[in-house]
Amino acid sequence: MSARILVVDDVPANVKLLEARLSAEYFDVMTASNGAEALAICLRAECDIILLDVMMPDMDGFEVCRRLKTDPLTHHIPVVMVTALDSPADRIRGLEAGADDFLTKPVSDVVLIARVRSLTRLKMMTDELRMRAITSLEIGVQAPERSAVADTGKGGRILLVDDRQSSYERLASLLAAEHTVDVEPNPTEALFHAAEGNYDLLIVSLDLNNFDGLRLCSQARSLERTRHVPILAISDAESGTRLLRGLEIGVNDYLLRPVDKNELLARARTQIRRRRYTDHLRDNVQNSIEMAITDALTGLHNRRYMESHLATLAEQASTRGKPLALMILDIDYFKSINDNYGHDAGDDVLREFAVRVRKSIRGIDLACRYGGEEFVIVMPETDLHVAGMVAERLRRSIAGEPFSVHKGTRRIEVTISIGLTTLEQKGEAVADVLKRADTALYRAKHDGRNRVVSQAA
Repeated sequence: MSARILVVDDVPANVKLLEARLSAEYFDVMTASNGAEALAICLRAECDIILLDVMMPDMDGFEVCRRLKTDPLTHHIPVVMVTALDSPADRIRGLEAGADDFLTKPVSDVVLIARVRSLTRLKMMTDELRMRAITSLEIGVQAPERSAVADTGKGGRILLVDDRQSSYERLASLLAAEHTVDVEPNPTEALFHAAEGNYDLLIVSLDLNNFDGLRLCSQARSLERTRHVPILAISDAESGTRLLRGLEIGVNDYLLRPVDKNELLARARTQIRRRRYTDHLRDNVQNSIEMAITDALTGLHNRRYMESHLATLAEQASTRGKPLALMILDIDYFKSINDNYGHDAGDDVLREFAVRVRKSIRGIDLACRYGGEEFVIVMPETDLHVAGMVAERLRRSIAGEPFSVHKGTRRIEVTISIGLTTLEQKGEAVADVLKRADTALYRAKHDGRNRVVSQAA
């Protein structure tokens, strides 16, 4: 797993040392000797992770980190502060500036590489989500960067897994100042609790009695419902090897006992902010997919989706030797509705029409807005006779009750014409089926509208 690491330090010897360590693990290393240079590199999106010294002239590491984390273009880049400063106050200041970790010199090679690898995995996942979501801007879905920058990381839901009463009572009390905390002292129940609770963060003690805390972390990573929930591990200082193993299996961060209150809160906020940001990215991806295949006015699938999905349904029907029914529906005299009552009324009719269509078909049927006031319904495993009954039921549901428009102040009569056919010849082109249904629709309109006309293959 390779990544581009930016080492920022004004002391050449420190830069050379980190560069040698990272290059030996096959990371690509870039360097900067001051904060301004580092910010410029990050704005050009040339690095994946930043190793940042604190004590630098002109602009210290705290200020560099703060600027990175408050800029929507760079806030997602993981920052690790590597410094000789070792007081709790310095760590907390770095974490509050937005740093993902704060390592004190001298840093062992094992700890450094484990942390870099862990953050590389995180960055790769985030980058993939950002790439998938980038088209969301083009179709009107709001990007989450600005809300992520403004997020305080407070108000999260946390599950604390710890079987030592004195420990979990203190930790829960500290966390309750900013979050809602549930405690699970029984590690065998913790995974079920985590899966059902929709948590923003899991805090797991690695010093559980008669239970391997790392196994619990591994199980949380393998379970679909907890796979993306960040994990903060807490352990005694002598458990360094186990903590490094935890980073390898997916633990996001860790704390050593005795736990400092402010550092606990700062690390929890960091993980919760990141969780919310990646959740926003996933939601954007899902929204962009839905918008690409859904008609915004009616909520039905659009023509693009219908044309691609219909080919699959037709192939399945041919392979299995099952019938496939298709009907094209057209709202009669729809232009006159727009002309006489306004386009708002026309939109009201289309929305209500979609609701009635959904009520008249099965879950496996495909309903799409074909364009304007035309709709297509595809019914798998349905012959012409049964499809005719469904079409007639739908026609009656439209004609039998007037449509409310203008927020219910007016009611107007609406009817539809339906052309119906089936795919029954193995290998028949989908375009031919659509053309046959369209011909049947033309006959229905020519014969007086408000009727169903079937045309067999």
